[in-house]
Amino acid sequence: MTPEIEKNWKQVLEKLNTQFGKDIDLQAILFLIGVQELGKGYQQFSKTQKVDIMHIAICTLLEQYDYYLYEGKDADNWPHWSLNEKLPPLEPYLQEQLIQQAIINYFEKQESLEINLLNQ
Repeated sequence: MTPEIEKNWKQVLEKLNTQFGKDIDLQAILFLIGVQELGKGYQQFSKTQKVDIMHIAICTLLEQYDYYLYEGKDADNWPHWSLNEKLPPLEPYLQEQLIQQAIINYFEKQESLEINLLNQ
């Protein structure tokens, strides 16, 4: 990881740790992004819905690299993507770096390091 990415990643973690009052990890960040992108606010989700929410985050994040193409929302207002370009095989640490950089870009694009879990 480059020093700049590492610095930016630490800033994201610090901001989210402050906002949520505890140490937050990559999986938790993905869940929070997924909930935010779903736009229904925080609520009780089933185990299957939690997996779907993580998928929403991954697709949202990797869409910026043209790996996924947003298709729209279904009747229940859940977003859907199609695979646009197959992900190259990456070592686990490179996968994590790709996701971390995508999260940094996501918050830069949002122009805020805030997560809004209220109904939107």
